[in-house]
Amino acid sequence: RANQVTSRGVAARESLQPISPGVGPRRLEGSRAPRAMSIDEALPIAKQIADALEAAHDQNIIHRDLKPANIKVRPDGTVKVLDFGLAKLSEAGGAGKAGEASFSMSPTITTPAMTQAGMILGTAAYMSPEQARGKTVDKRADIWAFGAVLFEMLTGRRAFEDEDISMTLSKVLQREPDFDALPLEVPARVRQALRVCLRKDPRQRVGDIRDVRLVLEGAFETAVPSATTVAPLPARRAPLAWMAALAVAAVVIVALAIPAVRHLRETPPASPPEIRTDIVTPATSDPTSLALSPDGRQIVFVAARDGAPRLWLRPLTATTAQPLPGTDGAAYPFWSPDSRSVGFFADNKLKRIDVGGGAPQVVTAVTGARGGSWNADGLILFPTGTTSPLFRVPASGGQPAPATKLDRQTSHRFPFFLPDGRQFLFYAQGTPDTAGIYLGSLESPDTHRLTAADAAGVYLQTSIAGRASSGLGPAGALREGGWLLWVRGGTLVAQRLDLERRVLTGDPVTVADPVAVDTTFNVGALSVSAGGLMAYRTGGGSRRQLAWFDRSGKALGTLGAPDENGVAFTNVSPDGQRVAVSRMVQGDLDIWLLDGTRTSRFTFDAAQERNPIWSPDGSRIVFDSNRKGHRDLYQKSSSGGGAEELLVESSQEKTVADWSADGRFLMYNSGDPQTDWDLWVVPMDGPSTGSGRKPWVFLKTRFQDRNGAFSPDGRWVAYMSNESGRSEIYIRPFAEPSASGPAPNAPAGQWSVSTMGGIYPRWRRDGKEIYYVGPNGEMMAAPITVAGSALVPGTPVTLFPTRIYGGGADSQQGRQYDITRDGRFLINTVLDEASAPITLLQNWHPEAKK
Repeated sequence: RANQVTSRGVAARESLQPISPGVGPRRLEGSRAPRAMSIDEALPIAKQIADALEAAHDQNIIHRDLKPANIKVRPDGTVKVLDFGLAKLSEAGGAGKAGEASFSMSPTITTPAMTQAGMILGTAAYMSPEQARGKTVDKRADIWAFGAVLFEMLTGRRAFEDEDISMTLSKVLQREPDFDALPLEVPARVRQALRVCLRKDPRQRVGDIRDVRLVLEGAFETAVPSATTVAPLPARRAPLAWMAALAVAAVVIVALAIPAVRHLRETPPASPPEIRTDIVTPATSDPTSLALSPDGRQIVFVAARDGAPRLWLRPLTATTAQPLPGTDGAAYPFWSPDSRSVGFFADNKLKRIDVGGGAPQVVTAVTGARGGSWNADGLILFPTGTTSPLFRVPASGGQPAPATKLDRQTSHRFPFFLPDGRQFLFYAQGTPDTAGIYLGSLESPDTHRLTAADAAGVYLQTSIAGRASSGLGPAGALREGGWLLWVRGGTLVAQRLDLERRVLTGDPVTVADPVAVDTTFNVGALSVSAGGLMAYRTGGGSRRQLAWFDRSGKALGTLGAPDENGVAFTNVSPDGQRVAVSRMVQGDLDIWLLDGTRTSRFTFDAAQERNPIWSPDGSRIVFDSNRKGHRDLYQKSSSGGGAEELLVESSQEKTVADWSADGRFLMYNSGDPQTDWDLWVVPMDGPSTGSGRKPWVFLKTRFQDRNGAFSPDGRWVAYMSNESGRSEIYIRPFAEPSASGPAPNAPAGQWSVSTMGGIYPRWRRDGKEIYYVGPNGEMMAAPITVAGSALVPGTPVTLFPTRIYGGGADSQQGRQYDITRDGRFLINTVLDEASAPITLLQNWHPEAKK
């Protein structure tokens, strides 16, 4: 005898005769290899199971052990759900071999003392995650089990199963069912019902089996007057944990309107409302470094609190984030396909860390952080430097191999694998006719340009983006196409991507406005999960403020107002009265001048102008601009009048470094695909035509050598290099080459200045000290003694901690400070305030935006 429930009611106890499988009415658990039912066969049974659970739940009865073994069908098609309240302990055995545990018949427990929180009750393959953890359960555990049973009916295999019960429970807790195994003919409404039944977090699971029954009966496939539709919630209001519940509530409200509109013609089911939710993060100067896990359950981002920027991890069901130890200086994180590990860049290395615990592991060396992507075959795609093509390397480590080749482009960066794990998107820097978003493949180094753009893009699969799933697996979804998403002019847009023809189709659709974008490194504050969840930031992180400090770190005042878009690349005029900076206004990066009372625009081209350097007499300003597709050097009168003069033009990327005190030489950084960054010099005292301004190489190695600074007497150059594996400060002698070659009798030698990492050297006015930024953003000073042709650096000391934009270590943000002749420090500081939150967007409906 057993407790039993039939369709629409709790029946009296009665003796039941065994029902033999395979003869008319059958026991659903039948054999070890259950047969998949057709949708026409499965739905009537599933509706009656749901109906029976509904009747039990209405009487506050929770089954807690729903499984095929407890479901029988009479000859007339009536379904009986048996063994409510957990059956007595079963004998070992079941349908399996002798001595082999059967998941469908594994023990259940009814002892009253064991029905408390902390006890694991139920059957492994159909047990909800909260049951598996021994927590108190409610009717949502039955809804989970119903989803597992329905999945098995439609696919002929269990949603969660492994070699033994403990491994099965592990899958229940950590893995998702293979929804791609559902037959193509399964309707979209049934697929959605399965997904909301099998949400691991009970707070996101559908809360009432009645709603599931109505979905299965097709109650919501009748048209509903627009007055009864549910409006999307306002942005930044709904906690993420309620998203699924709100979507189900929308279904219930629509269901109440059904009787009044039966006469209307049938239409497709209404889509759930878009929901946007904000996540508040610690302050960050790197708003574009964020990444959703592929399963949509976690997000990792870069933030700085009481120290260097590092990775922070937040489960989306939690309310707080925690830093990941060992990730100081991290940038541009990306996830492994199983959502268990995160790749990132720090200390001139590509690293990975398991989010469950453990120290970071080095995958390979790099010379610049420009994004990565990880496929299911265990390959990571990334650029090895700031001026390189893309390379591939095993996630376990190894020798990188080229995956793309530069073709009239200066660099490839920010790859993004498509769902098939073979094709990928990436951004290419180059001339206007070559820069933009490209499509590539691991099968060939050939690539195809999709669109001109200022920043990299990501891919959102069609079946997720606002349309009912067709049941296609990854390959089928790729044939169907999807959406390319990228930030354009501060607006997040999407456009259809036809992967067969490799073209964008239709018109772009606005997704969000504004969204932060770094047009210097060509990346937007954007991420998507495999399930269609989006994440983006609306702002550029914490605001910045130019502030004056003395040698002890005492604040001496500020310059200009706090800037929401931020200033960068700070350089003080020789007389200390004016400051040149790069400043972003309405998506346009230009040179601006600040004189203490006003701020005025200095360059007006639509391209990006950066890295201003004053001439020693203050009459001119040199800067770099990408107005010809690659960064070239220009100069202009500091008065603002007159034409801009092109100084150095080539296909290589160039940025300004320093101007010698005698005005004769300008040093600049030049990117090279083979040697990364090198230091070059162009004469400034010769004629502007002919060979008078022919640039020459000062330092070219296989390392990243950049940001040279002339000593006041012109004899030495301090610079930063990663030859030790991280950025350190070095000094070399400087001499002008002769017409026939290198400088005659040029002194030899190289001296290390920093000891624990350093960036962006600057000399004191008398040449007896070098300043630089230390690994944690502190201002450092190293004494310098010169004896004849020898130079002796002293032990570096910390002057004061700063809140410098970009932090310390291997900051990718350019020089953010300068020193006046009287010894004052002007630092581009980050204000101690909250950064723009990360916005989560669920249920995006692109068709509704057109």
